[in-house]
Parts: sequence; structure tokens; C-alpha cells
Amino acid sequence: MSKTAFIFPGQGSQYSGMGKELAETFPVAQRIFEEADDALGFKLSELCFAGSNDDLKLTANTQPAILATSIAVLKVVEQETGLKAEYVAGHSLGEFSALVCSGAFSFADAVKTVRARGTFMQDAVPVGTGTMAAMLSIESDLLEEICSEAAQGEVVSPANFNSPGQIVIAGSVGAITRAIEIAKARGFRKAMLLPVSAPFHCALMKPAADRLAAVLDAITVFDMTVPVVANVDAAPNSVKGRVKPLLVSQVCSPVLWEQSVLAMASLGVDRFIEIGPGKVLSGLVKRITKEVATANVEDVTSLKLLTP
Repeated sequence: MSKTAFIFPGQGSQYSGMGKELAETFPVAQRIFEEADDALGFKLSELCFAGSNDDLKLTANTQPAILATSIAVLKVVEQETGLKAEYVAGHSLGEFSALVCSGAFSFADAVKTVRARGTFMQDAVPVGTGTMAAMLSIESDLLEEICSEAAQGEVVSPANFNSPGQIVIAGSVGAITRAIEIAKARGFRKAMLLPVSAPFHCALMKPAADRLAAVLDAITVFDMTVPVVANVDAAPNSVKGRVKPLLVSQVCSPVLWEQSVLAMASLGVDRFIEIGPGKVLSGLVKRITKEVATANVEDVTSLKLLTP
């Protein structure tokens, strides 16, 4: 029995013009952008369709922009293809898109929450004091060793387990710099700083997690129609009482993306459809397992290529 998973991208997938063509073509997509504008009280749609890359890169803008585009794409996919997923998952911010897809959150609540989440994550660490780095071709056990050696009383830890041989670390600038030097001294030449504005998914994000918890307290979680594979434990969740604690934990915990994809594959998923801007997750899935089919939908052309 063939099973499908819908997967939703996170930060870094944004680009100016995302969602524009679908909104101009499909009223159901246009309505999502209008709902986002109303919920936030400013023209998020204009930011998506014609914003500068600098404005789109600001975390408080990036998160609602990607969420709105992803849900607009989702509504078009559901309307035009009738496709349904047996499991859903998202990378970091994308987990909120997955939760909207599952019915756990209303779209308006989700877009307001991720706007706040982006602000909290940006505010948690003074600009320039924290960063992230991609550590390529290093086994996770060895990377833990390198992080321990580099810490010297500062924070540095794995933040994203993206695919085999691609792990991202996060922490304070000094500790990250030391980790890169140690890795290179051990022969791992492909260790590099990432152009990010904050050290996401590490202990430095604790203030953001606390503030997010307060915002989530006021939000209703509804029954889910499809299990959401959570970043924190790479396991499917259908219990609405676990949604908020998982999202709060996620802010300071590594994103177990490789483990999540393998978990879905082990549950019989043989088709992963990336819904939203870019093709980052489709590329990661191909590196994680060769046994599955992948597709991405972000515009009219990619929608036409999608077979029910």
C-alpha cells in the first residue's frame, strides 16, 4: 500500500515572488494571503510577492512568509489534485505548516504565532554573538566530541541533522569558530559558517522558548486529521495535548530531519511531496533514502507535474 507524506520547508527557502503566480491563478491561494494580511495587520502578501531579499531574510518576516506561501500551495494542491497525506512533517518553522495541514491549528493562529516566534528567536541572542555552521561529512558521534572540545564554557551543539553527512551546529560565535578549526585540524575541510542572523535550535534560544510558550498558551489546538512527525523526537504525533510542549522544546532542540524521514519511510511512506517555496527538503530526502519518490510544488509548472 503506497503512502504519501507532505513535507513543509523552513527558513532559508524564501525568495521574492514566492506564491505570486499561484495567488494570481487560484482564488483559494489568494484567500490565504488575504487572511495572512488581515491576521498580521500588514501586507505580508506584498512581502512574499515583491519584497526585497533583505526584508525577507529578517526572521520575523521569513517565518510567516514561508508559512503563508506553504499553506497557499497546500490549498491549491488539495483543490486541484485531491491528494491526501498519511503523514506530514516540516523542518523547524515548517512544523507549524504541517500542524495547519493536520488541522491542529487554524491558519490565522499559526501565522500570528510564527510572526511572534521569529521575533522571539531574533531577540533571544544579541546580533553578532551567536551563529551556525554546516559540518559536512562528519559522523554525529565525532561531531559531539568536537562540540564538547570546542565549548570551553560556551554553547555549541548540533542544531539540524539534515541528511547523512550534513549536520548543522549552533551556538556562540567563539565556540562555533573553535569547532570549525578543530574539524579542519582533523581533516574535515567542509566546515563553514552559515549566513544566519541567530543560533537557532540550541540552548541560547531558551528565552525564545519561554516567550513562545506564553503565546501558545492562548491558542486552541484542534483534533488532528493526520499524524505530524515532530522535529524533537522524529515520531508521529496525533495527541493534541502534546502539540504545544513539542513546539516549545523544538526551539532549543536539534531538528531531527534525517531521523524523521527514515521514520516515515519505515512506516511505509514511499512518496514525499514538498509543499512550499524551494526544493531544499526534496534534495535532503533524496540523500537520506533512495527508496522513495520525491516531488515539490511551489508554482503552476510544478503543480502540473504532480500526478495524483
